[in-house]
Amino acid sequence: QLCKKFTVCENSMEMLMQNDLNLPQVTEEDGDSLTFLSFQDKCLRKISSGLYTFRTYLEYVKETFTSEKQHVDSLCNSTERLAHIIRQMVINPDEVIIPDSATQESLHTKLKSNKKWIEKITIHLILRDFTSFMEKTMRAVRYLKHTRSFSV
Repeated sequence: QLCKKFTVCENSMEMLMQNDLNLPQVTEEDGDSLTFLSFQDKCLRKISSGLYTFRTYLEYVKETFTSEKQHVDSLCNSTERLAHIIRQMVINPDEVIIPDSATQESLHTKLKSNKKWIEKITIHLILRDFTSFMEKTMRAVRYLKHTRSFSV
């Protein structure tokens, strides 16, 4: 919808080259792919921490992309619940990094822009990377569900 409403698409200029948002990612080193899932606890910690971090980014999207506020609010709540559920699966849940309020405020300030174009690109990048993060999360959780005895 963002692409249709604001013409912010994958091929738009050099927008993707300027991605300095430092969004959370799950990589093979974190136990993302099937060959690396022997590091299951590390993977779950990384996923939960990433989801908690994305919460701040999604709050920014909700605040900025007001025409879709209800959808983004639902996404924020679901992300929060999923982060909590996965955190409970970690051997030591206290090892999951949850950004404190000062970190969240600093990130929120960094995301703010007076230029609508920058806001649109930022929203696009956040949603694109969140989608990628969730795809990898789903793959890891599906694999773990078949190799561990837990329910999601």
